[in-house]
Amino acid sequence: MKYRRFGRTDLQMPVFSCGGMRYQHKWDDVPPAEVPEDGQRNLEATILRALELGINHLETARGYGSSEMQLGWILPKLPRDKMIVQTKVSPVADAREFRATFETSMRYLKLDHVELLSLHGINNAEQLDWSLRPGGCVDEARKLQRDGRCRFIGFSTHATTDIILRAIESDAFDYVNLHWYFVNDFNWRAVEAAAARDMGVFIISPTDKGGMLQQPVAKMQELCAPLSPMQFNDLYCLARPQVHTLSIGAARPSDFDEHVAALADYERAAEMVAPIEARLRAELRSGLGDAWWQSLWRDLPNYTDLPGEVNLQEILRLWSFAKALDLTEWAKMRYNLMGNAWHWFPGANAAHFDGQKIRAALDGNPFAERIPAILAEAHAQLHGEQQQRLSESD
Repeated sequence: MKYRRFGRTDLQMPVFSCGGMRYQHKWDDVPPAEVPEDGQRNLEATILRALELGINHLETARGYGSSEMQLGWILPKLPRDKMIVQTKVSPVADAREFRATFETSMRYLKLDHVELLSLHGINNAEQLDWSLRPGGCVDEARKLQRDGRCRFIGFSTHATTDIILRAIESDAFDYVNLHWYFVNDFNWRAVEAAAARDMGVFIISPTDKGGMLQQPVAKMQELCAPLSPMQFNDLYCLARPQVHTLSIGAARPSDFDEHVAALADYERAAEMVAPIEARLRAELRSGLGDAWWQSLWRDLPNYTDLPGEVNLQEILRLWSFAKALDLTEWAKMRYNLMGNAWHWFPGANAAHFDGQKIRAALDGNPFAERIPAILAEAHAQLHGEQQQRLSESD
């Protein structure tokens, strides 16, 4: 395993983290007796395989249903000083509720402290306020830190980049969990801002959210050779020193294998990635035109500033990668979360929009006249059965 200094925490973080959102029994708290024996054996085998590989960062959350409880049945049996344990608690208006939820996590985990405590899902301005205001959740987390219950405090986010930057620039956090990978460059400014403040940078779900690369389409396999699409995406992220670790949401012990195999090219990640990235970007330009990638994304308004809160940036991103790289099933999965996943996937899809108002809001964008038709095309192509986050089905 390879390790990187996790920013100001000075923790030596494995470049892959064992995310605890796929191997648990259910996305709800359940009575212990309900957990099947074979399911618990699988979880424990997954944890042991991670540690065997040197993946000693184990990451979970109070919102991951039975994950913490099931981890609590194995963690006390393992060498505590060899592990970096992270859990996440959602910010709420009442900091006392935040503390109570943290205490629930610790009871389930059967630990007296965690190395990393994240505020789980600072996804909009209200949640940022709950976190940062005097007497809010960050202040409560710092009390826990002073009491030795956690060593470092960070936040996870699915927010628009402006909200993420506000959280980073508050200097209230030691690290950040965010989305950034080949098919989502929007948050690079946030990655750079975190690095400038010596914060740890943890990339959320780069395999699944990065194009469902565990089940790659033929076009991606062809363009990413000699690497697999998953390995390309891993090395694309790790070629940047600003990035410290990538989450692997393992459901079984073998889910680590393809990722770890990518480390054979770790020392020459940039060299391996460059020709593949060039082919992928050439395909994007071929399918959509040079001007699309050079000009479209500049100053696109956030969904909060658009009529009907249409998540224009996200819809155009999904449509673009579906059209140029055949990532249609991934795009459908993400598209149908809009409006059906609370603040975790905010904004509306293109089911209902006023073309004239959209055009007016895009005054100055070179594609203002085309975008309404593209929104209609995207909805026709991608709309289907509404999706739920795994935690609601995540």
